[in-house]
Amino acid sequence: MATTEGLRERKKRQTRQHISDVATGLFLERGFDAVTIAEIARAADVSVNTVYNYFPAKEDLFLDRGEDVIDRLSRYVRGRRPGESAADAVLRELRAAVVGQSPTVGLLAGWADFMRVITDAHALRSRLWAIQQEVLADLTTTLARETAARDDDPVPALVAGQLSWIHSTLMAWIGTEMVRRRDIGEVAREALGLLDEAEELLGDKVRAYARRPAE
Repeated sequence: MATTEGLRERKKRQTRQHISDVATGLFLERGFDAVTIAEIARAADVSVNTVYNYFPAKEDLFLDRGEDVIDRLSRYVRGRRPGESAADAVLRELRAAVVGQSPTVGLLAGWADFMRVITDAHALRSRLWAIQQEVLADLTTTLARETAARDDDPVPALVAGQLSWIHSTLMAWIGTEMVRRRDIGEVAREALGLLDEAEELLGDKVRAYARRPAE
């Protein structure tokens, strides 16, 4: 049953979003390393402690949707349709995001500026790498659970590695093309071709893994 967001929860969510938006604006304007937490707190009209209450690390202020990204591929797998394998579901969702020119895959105006901030900050690049490792670990756990794999079964990790590779390769390629400030529609069309090429590289076992029984 759906739950209604209470006033306290809504205010906390709005405060968190406000701090994140202010911080992102400052990072885009001046660069990640040049902006301090104290400056963000002043601009957002909150205390430094409040900033840290919502964002334990400075990197989280810019990469504030890390938890959503970490669980994304696992959500695709859990939501696979009857007759779909894990790979089918991931590729279907990624293609839908590309066709819809979704910000979740970097297809939006301003992505070049976002990527510039990351490229110029070692701390953000390190955090992004860490997120990618968490995506892999989370997907491995999900595949093992969905297939009731034994603890010593290496296949969930091997399949997760290939599916997370497709996701990270897609994101990196789109990022590179958007930094060149190319037309979003053109990038999206070419990204679909990239996904087709990636799918052809998958072996039959990966393509069939964790297939949900047809109804």
